[in-house]
Amino acid sequence: MAGLGRVVLRRAMSTESKQMVDRFIRVDHAGEVGANYIYRGQMAVLGNTEVGRVIQRMWDQEKEHMAKFEELIPQHRVRPTVLLPIWNVAGFVLGAGTAMLGKEGAMACTVAVEDSIVEHYNSQIRALVEDDPEKHKELLEVIKKFRDEELEHHDMGLEHDAEAAPAYQTLTNVIKGGCKAAIWLSERI
Repeated sequence: MAGLGRVVLRRAMSTESKQMVDRFIRVDHAGEVGANYIYRGQMAVLGNTEVGRVIQRMWDQEKEHMAKFEELIPQHRVRPTVLLPIWNVAGFVLGAGTAMLGKEGAMACTVAVEDSIVEHYNSQIRALVEDDPEKHKELLEVIKKFRDEELEHHDMGLEHDAEAAPAYQTLTNVIKGGCKAAIWLSERI
């Protein structure tokens, strides 16, 4: 009887592990799609300015991130969030809207979003390592690489005067709150 209990427990943990990975891939895909639209909005406003090349560089990396999660979705048979159309519009509006405040506003948006994403990725890394680092090796490598690139974007935003944005602290706090809500919703819906 004790042996049967272990088999059931292993299956249950395996199911829990699969659900965790599904949730992570779903939300990370949604986040990278949203980031793609944020940078698209920023480029629509600031693409022909001095900061356009910086935004384009970050956007190009986000496109790579999105492409990788678009590979992982069918590979792991994960259902994408049904909220993607909303994140597309919200991302573009957020990117264009903050860019209308100038390069400082766009960079403040980048700092806030990337800060939220780095924190989110770190939490996923901890959960995957705790569950089974060998089983999740590929996903861990992807998330660590993307986390490091998101941190680079965060730092680039600071280097390009994010903190000089109008109402910087309020603006970044509102954006971080929106990111947390989007993460919570995308994991579940």
